[in-house]
Amino acid sequence: MRRIIQTWWPLAASWLLMSIEMPALSAVVARLADPKLHLAAYGGVVFPLALVIESPIIMLLAASTALSKDWASYVRIRRFMMVTSAALTALHLLIVLTPLYYLVVEKLLHSPAEIVEPARIGLLIMTPWTWSIAYRRFNQGVLIRFGHTRAVTSGTFVRLAIDLLVLGTGYVIHTIPGIVVATSAVALGVISEAAYVGWVVRPVLRDELRLAQAVEPPLTQQAFYTFYLPLVMTSLITLLVNPISSAALGRMPLALESLAVWPVVSGLIFMVRSLGMAYNEVVVALLDLPRSSPPLRRFAIYLIASLTFLWLLLVATPLAGFWFTKVSALEPRLAEMARQATWLAIPLPAVSVLQSWFQGALLHSRKTRAITEAVVVYLVLNLLTLISGVVWNQITGLYIGLGSMVLSSIIQTIWLRWRSRPALATLRNRDV
Repeated sequence: MRRIIQTWWPLAASWLLMSIEMPALSAVVARLADPKLHLAAYGGVVFPLALVIESPIIMLLAASTALSKDWASYVRIRRFMMVTSAALTALHLLIVLTPLYYLVVEKLLHSPAEIVEPARIGLLIMTPWTWSIAYRRFNQGVLIRFGHTRAVTSGTFVRLAIDLLVLGTGYVIHTIPGIVVATSAVALGVISEAAYVGWVVRPVLRDELRLAQAVEPPLTQQAFYTFYLPLVMTSLITLLVNPISSAALGRMPLALESLAVWPVVSGLIFMVRSLGMAYNEVVVALLDLPRSSPPLRRFAIYLIASLTFLWLLLVATPLAGFWFTKVSALEPRLAEMARQATWLAIPLPAVSVLQSWFQGALLHSRKTRAITEAVVVYLVLNLLTLISGVVWNQITGLYIGLGSMVLSSIIQTIWLRWRSRPALATLRNRDV
């Protein structure tokens, strides 16, 4: 249990620090000119599109943690990271600099007209995002694999410091458009973190990874793609939900208000869920050890109880109102919408821990296809729920979007539990 805590808390701190980015961004943009417009541009267009573009590389953290066991494996994964990042950056520029942008934002997302051009400026500023994320996550996996999780936390401190510096500068100047302040902070923060991680991983590569015993059988290209392509599909499908949700919210009652509140509420949810999401890499890194599954399972139970209590403390007390009105600076009507929406998210902290446990077991057993299946279930149910909300068109889009997320996540977790039974049984038999 001590080893689990020592591995988890730096990763949890890193995820938590990273999750502060969205609330900090929302709080500053809400205090600049036209806050509703710029919050909607970022939360409804820029962030969802940037996430979809980067989706093929977002699982590099899990892949690198699981597979970067020797130098040959590291080099193979690094080559994939660089080539894929270059291609995705080209795709990003193709979307933002050509008429394809209007097809995506106006026709597919059905975004309100007033946010289309501000969002385009923000998306252009976000061009370095994908390559920086890929490089960072790939090398963070190496740090986690060799027990240097505190370096991951330090990198997140660097990112957050740059974020806050840029946001603070934008707030002091007060004449720069909110979308420019927000995307500049995010882009520069990620670039700085990637540079820091690249620096601190160098001695690990030199003194530990290069000297590590070669794995048998060696990681072939086919073996890597067999492991990783289901994870690519998983992240792509998961992140497609963000623009799909934005498109649905834009077609339901109070569209602009829902799109403006969405990043504020989802940012708060992500803060608490991140502590459970950090558990995924802990499971992947530690399941190789003998007798590790019982304490990992017990820790998951403790974490579920703690995070659920924390969320209930937030939503059932005046803390929620304080967060949305004083910290996030939402106008009273939007703050009330946000406060009511948080009640729908009560199951999500527990769901994030359970998903980390089941996915970690599947990653350890190399049965990554089951993770993709669960995400397909999530996407299909999400689509059906959102379409129903658009057709009915009687309930504010924010509540339909969040309710759809919760219901789909619960069913996804049930699927993961079912598909991970053989892997969990193998672990139980090993650790008897």
